Amino acid sequence: MFTKIFGKKKLKEDKLANIFVNSTLQAVESGFSDVLGLIKDSPEFVQIPEIEEDNDSKFILIVIAANLKEIPKKLPAHQDNRIINLIITKLSGVFDVNFDKLEGILREYQSYLSRVNHPSNNNLYAMSKAVFFKYDLGKYQEDYFKNMNAPNPLFLKRLDEAMKLFMFNWEKTKTDYQLVE
Repeated sequence: MFTKIFGKKKLKEDKLANIFVNSTLQAVESGFSDVLGLIKDSPEFVQIPEIEEDNDSKFILIVIAANLKEIPKKLPAHQDNRIINLIITKLSGVFDVNFDKLEGILREYQSYLSRVNHPSNNNLYAMSKAVFFKYDLGKYQEDYFKNMNAPNPLFLKRLDEAMKLFMFNWEKTKTDYQLVE
């Protein structure tokens, strides 16, 4: 109601990049153990997958890459590039790696997400499949799915639900805020 009277609250792109980085890293930090629990407790695996609690680096990159792929779908041209560059700049500081190297790694992960989920463009499903393949979960499945090197659809559906928690809410951001440079 207040947005109708006063207009949307202004949010600088730099501040949005901070919010994105902090909320995404917080979500991964607090949620990876739950995803790990979901994986290890899944009845579709005949053997409990061997993934350590501190082995979240692939997961972080999957989540960041998928969320960055969403930005051009949600924001106008040029603004999307500025925000993506701001996010990568901030992440390069967090991970203590130079911008170009991190950008290259994220582009590789984005390409990987596209390949494992082809022909679909749904990043949520791509995240689930990427987790499945990056953590080599196929070898823990029953022979039928192991031989096909494909995830059990029941497991994938459950993982899709969990991955929703790691997607940045661009729709709410656009509804609540007017993004300014």
